[in-house]
Amino acid sequence: MADKPHVLIVGAGAIGGFYGAILQRAGARVSVVLRSDYAAVREAGFVIDSPLGDLSYRPDAVYYDGESAETIPDYVLCCVKVLPEVDRAALIAPWVGPDSCIVLIENGIDIEADIAAAFVDNPLISALAFIAVSRTGPGRIQHKAFGQLTLGAWPQGVSDACRALEVLLVAGGVKVKLAENVLAERWRKSLWNTPFNPLSVLAGGADTLTMLDSPGGEALVRDLMAEVMAVAAADGHPLPADAIDRNIAGTRQMPAYRNSMALDYLAGRAMEIDAILGNVVALAERHGVAVPRLRTLAATLAMRERLTTAPA
Repeated sequence: MADKPHVLIVGAGAIGGFYGAILQRAGARVSVVLRSDYAAVREAGFVIDSPLGDLSYRPDAVYYDGESAETIPDYVLCCVKVLPEVDRAALIAPWVGPDSCIVLIENGIDIEADIAAAFVDNPLISALAFIAVSRTGPGRIQHKAFGQLTLGAWPQGVSDACRALEVLLVAGGVKVKLAENVLAERWRKSLWNTPFNPLSVLAGGADTLTMLDSPGGEALVRDLMAEVMAVAAADGHPLPADAIDRNIAGTRQMPAYRNSMALDYLAGRAMEIDAILGNVVALAERHGVAVPRLRTLAATLAMRERLTTAPA
């Protein structure tokens, strides 16, 4: 890797745009691949409001989806939504060189296998972002809290590429956790995402504190988390006994926050229902774990999606 590593971000929305700022602050050459925000970012870069200060920046290169990078990137960060209709391997293929390391900064359970199968000779890092960040307009991002990334080689271990990326991210100002078992870490993240994201949609785009403070809200979130914990344990990744209490306490400490699925719902965009909820329910069925509340969420969301996508 060169002294100034080249990081290319496919899907530079809230997550990709934020970590692009962090990596550029650390001295990396940062390129981004965009569609809808291409013109705005090419003209003015990213405007990022953050507790860390003004993170606004201009990427070193801005590409439209389908173009080719001038130099082969050392890291290709894939930050697109995990949706059934999106071929993520095809999206990143034009940018991946023989020695490029692929980094998935994405939500969900069981999301790596397709990418690993498509790029068998490239190292793969699975990454989890613990962050409250939102896209508020073309090239505009609001970072409210947190920012830690958990990194691990897929399917297990900590590679040299993980360690090199850790150095960059820490130099840029965020905390990093290196995980020998990144699949277990995905279950830790799912404990929050799987209840809060779908529930926010069914509550009309509610923020975190609205969900917790409504009558019966916190109790429902806790029950949903308990079902996620049961599936994680059956899948071989038991979570700590105090995990629910810690997640609820942490959520109450941050400002009221509309998660990504709530924002997608309010904007009429596609939602990551399968990656965040459907795959957990599927694993519950595979392991024979009863998850009646999660099944209810999945069925109700399917009804809502059918209504919103039905022809007029």
